[in-house]
Amino acid sequence: MNELTRRNRLEPLFDDMFKGFFVRPFSTDNGNDMAGAIRIDVKETGEAYTVHAEVPGVNKEDLHVDIDGNRVSISAEVKKASEQKDGEKVLRSERYYGQVARLFQLPVEVDEARATARYRDGVLELTLPKKTASSARKLTIE
Repeated sequence: MNELTRRNRLEPLFDDMFKGFFVRPFSTDNGNDMAGAIRIDVKETGEAYTVHAEVPGVNKEDLHVDIDGNRVSISAEVKKASEQKDGEKVLRSERYYGQVARLFQLPVEVDEARATARYRDGVLELTLPKKTASSARKLTIE
């Protein structure tokens, strides 16, 4: 006979904590990824990293990118444009409003001075040139 086991949605989260770190992204309603999460693609060439980050519904002015060595942080403020018509009431809204952020680390430091960012159609494109390795120099002892 089959046995039915009831599980709480948070049980996988607790399982990961006891393993020592989070393996999966935090999930909410029905196991979907966190509402409003920034999803990224990172590609590497010999000279630079290219990052495509999905941040739909955000104004360019509300996007922030910080680079510190090899750490890149993308944050955005998602604002609600409230529009309510006479005699209409909201029964359910599944849109996310608030602040979202994504932090990731690259294998090589980024040259912040040459980095560029472009935002078009809800996709932020970052071009992050790799910092050239400083040439080692041997000091002469006097």
